[in-house]
Amino acid sequence: MAELNPDASLDLYARVEDLLGNEEAIDRLYAHYYDLLCKFSFGSLLDVGCGSGAFLERLQARFPHIRCKGIDLSGEMTARARSRGIEAEKIDLCEEGGVYDVITAVFDMVNYLPSSALKGFFRCIKSHLRKGGLFLFDINTRFGFEEVAVGAFTAQDGGRFVAIESDFEEGCYTADFTLFSKEQDSVCYRKESQTVTQFYHALETVVAASDMHLVYNEPISLYDLGEADKTIVMLER
Repeated sequence: MAELNPDASLDLYARVEDLLGNEEAIDRLYAHYYDLLCKFSFGSLLDVGCGSGAFLERLQARFPHIRCKGIDLSGEMTARARSRGIEAEKIDLCEEGGVYDVITAVFDMVNYLPSSALKGFFRCIKSHLRKGGLFLFDINTRFGFEEVAVGAFTAQDGGRFVAIESDFEEGCYTADFTLFSKEQDSVCYRKESQTVTQFYHALETVVAASDMHLVYNEPISLYDLGEADKTIVMLER
């Protein structure tokens, strides 16, 4: 499939996110983040790749004194986040102007970056963290890609049908999304297709690229398949 506008693929994902059936796994992941953050004192947090704002909405309920902001490359996602009462902006991380005590990147965000982009990404992370600040994120394990994410998936509701075909080869995961959505006041359906790409990163590779201090890492299983499908990582600037 031809190279596509990344913003377009993120917006399409936003329109089918509620059909993907991973709410329970996401809740488990959020719980790990909240439990970790409870161990630290902090006053500000930036969530990179904030999506629809569900993580920040729950975070603000638990930590009402914290100044929170979310950023995302999808305008549709940030609009949804703002509808939840979240401060959210469609902006690239490196263009963000604030400095924070904690930065988070939840549910695969770092896996969207190819290896060649990691060092530049972490430079931007460090520029928005105060000295001693923490970057908390998760990365998919190889098992998570090969045994959990790969395969075919379909789902539908009254006006939408989505089909996903995914594969993992040589450290690269690709998911082809096809969405049929019913046009308003019509019997016709509109077809949209986009490809989402992610990349496997070993923990050692990520830590080396970050030039930050590893303070915590924990393999976790969100799907109870007998092996860890993610690793939660905390780095200190």
